[in-house]
Amino acid sequence: MKDVFEVIHNRRSVREYEPEQLKDEEIEKIINAGIMAPTAKAEEPWYFTVIQNKELLKEINETTIELMKNSGDEFLESIAKSRRNILHNAPTVVVVSGNEKASHIQADCSAAIENMLLAAEGLNIGSCWIGLLASYFKDEKNVANLNIPKEYIPLYGVSFGYKANDNQGNPRRNKDVVNWIR
Repeated sequence: MKDVFEVIHNRRSVREYEPEQLKDEEIEKIINAGIMAPTAKAEEPWYFTVIQNKELLKEINETTIELMKNSGDEFLESIAKSRRNILHNAPTVVVVSGNEKASHIQADCSAAIENMLLAAEGLNIGSCWIGLLASYFKDEKNVANLNIPKEYIPLYGVSFGYKANDNQGNPRRNKDVVNWIR
C-alpha cells in the first residue's frame, strides 16, 4: 500500500485513459473513500452517479460541447471549438451531486471528490475533476437522463480509468503561500 504523502504528491489530473473498464471493486473502493469524507453537521449531502454506458458518455460529451459553443464565455467556447473530449474518453465518469437542503454542499462534495481522487491514485487509477459539466447540468432534460433524485443538484463530474501513460508530469507548486503566526 502506498504512503498517503506519496499518493498526495503523485496525484495528477489524467486526461488520457486506456479503454478497459475499471473493476467494480475498484470503483466501490473509490466511492467508499468519497463517502468517508468529512462533512458539515454530519449531513453527508452527496449522491454518486456512476456512468459507464459508452453511448451516454458520448452524448454527455457532445451535448456539453454544443452548449459551451454558444455560452458567451471565451474560455468555454475555445474548448468547444477544439472538439476535444471533455470526459477524456474515460471509461467511467462519476457525477457528484449534493442535497439542496444541506448547508455546505459545495465544500462537502468537494471533500468527497478529493478523497476519491486520492483513493484512485492509491489504486494507480487515473482521475480528473471535471467542472466543465456545469453546462450540461443547467438543462433539466440532461439531468433527468442521469436519474439523480429530485432533491439533489449535480455539481461536478470525475473521470476515472487506467492511465494510458504514467508520465503525467510533476507541476511546480507555489510554496510561498504560508504565513506562520507564533
